[in-house]
Formats: sequence, structure tokens, C-alpha cells
Amino acid sequence: MYAVVRTGGKQYKVTKDTVLKVETLAGDVGSKLNLGDVLMLGGDTPTIGAPLVKGASIQCEILEHGQGEKVIAFKKKRRKNTHRKRGHRQHFTKVKVLGITAG
Repeated sequence: MYAVVRTGGKQYKVTKDTVLKVETLAGDVGSKLNLGDVLMLGGDTPTIGAPLVKGASIQCEILEHGQGEKVIAFKKKRRKNTHRKRGHRQHFTKVKVLGITAG
């Protein structure tokens, strides 16, 4: 059984024991949380939500909080001696899917 879940403005296809890097979620490392925005449940008989599947949820455990790789934004205007360099590191939360509840 698999599910399509929405979190942090993105959609992820998950199964049991899947490890995901998602946008920052509140909670301590080792704590459990439920993701309730389930868009689809797959398997023998797929269930598609309109827009969400009623009563479905994903149980997760928080493994880690961190920052991703540095992304460099470099802008330059030729022949004007003008340039700008900015770096950014996006925060993330690594979660492990413990189970899928169909509701």
C-alpha cells in the first residue's frame, strides 16, 4: 500500500519505512507526528480524494532537523562592474514513515 501526501507545498509518494526530507516541521527528534493531507491511497483498489481522502493519515517519526546544501545566487551586469552573490541553505526535517491509516 502506498499514499500520496502533501506537506510543505510539495507532494510525496510514500510507503511504510520510507525516509523523506521535507520542509521544516515542528517537533523534537524522536517524536511522532501525523500528516493528515493524504491526496491518494494506492494499492489493489486506489482511493483518490476530492481533494483529500477522509480519515486517512500518515504516522511519522522525526529523525533529524538540518540544513540542505548551499545554493549560490550570483547576479552580474556585464561591463558595469556590478555583481551580487548570495547564499542560501534551506532548512529541512527528515522523517520516517511508520504506517498508513486508511480511516
